[in-house]
Amino acid sequence: MAGKFSLRKTDKGNFVFNLKASNGQVILTSQPYADKRGALNGIESARRNAGKDANFERRTASNGQPYFVLKAANTQIIGQSEMYSAKANMEKGIASVRRNAPGAPLEDLTDGS
Repeated sequence: MAGKFSLRKTDKGNFVFNLKASNGQVILTSQPYADKRGALNGIESARRNAGKDANFERRTASNGQPYFVLKAANTQIIGQSEMYSAKANMEKGIASVRRNAPGAPLEDLTDGS
């Protein structure tokens, strides 16, 4: 089973997508979008930009844990990873996004909203 994008509506009425690996683990989470169209555009941007390593910015949280963000060509953040226990695990997460995002199908959980 390949990875997939999962689009949902939040309690506040925003739209958020997750990229899930083939094992179902969330590997990238988007910012909240005000409308579904914006979220769908974000998914397309993730598909287009995930193939290039330069679009991944490696960061360290204030508690020392590594994480990454995926950026579009205009440098806007498309999505962020979870916090990792080690840099090596973060690199595996990046590899998983690069592998899964370009062809990942969409699971729309928004009931057509």
